[in-house]
Amino acid sequence: MWKCPKCGKEFQHANKSHSCVKYDTVDTYIAGQSEQVQPIIEKVRAVIHDAAPDAVEKISWGMPTFWQGENLIHFCAQQNHLGIYPGLVERIPFAERLKDYKKSKGTIQFPYSKPMDYELIADITRWRLSCVENRK
Repeated sequence: MWKCPKCGKEFQHANKSHSCVKYDTVDTYIAGQSEQVQPIIEKVRAVIHDAAPDAVEKISWGMPTFWQGENLIHFCAQQNHLGIYPGLVERIPFAERLKDYKKSKGTIQFPYSKPMDYELIADITRWRLSCVENRK
């Protein structure tokens, strides 16, 4: 077991990447990220806000989240990629545009080594908003 010297959390593997900080706002979350990643996540934040202008920002599950009747979309800065969490990824109608990204049940990984596809993130946000609105 490895114990983080900053926060005291214990992990199976040494030097496990994790967040020691509990963020209370999206601004503090962004400020806590590396200088290289901050402009990317600021742009993602703006893109999501433009796609869902009535959504409220909050921190949920330790991540920046946009909420409008329910959680629309989360994002999270990782070491090598930005994780976008829109929910059930297999239902997203952009399969061709997502084919080159690593995906799991609820996340899409946008690697920092590639240009960030902000338009795809906006389209995913608009799709999630339409899902919420169609349930009303």
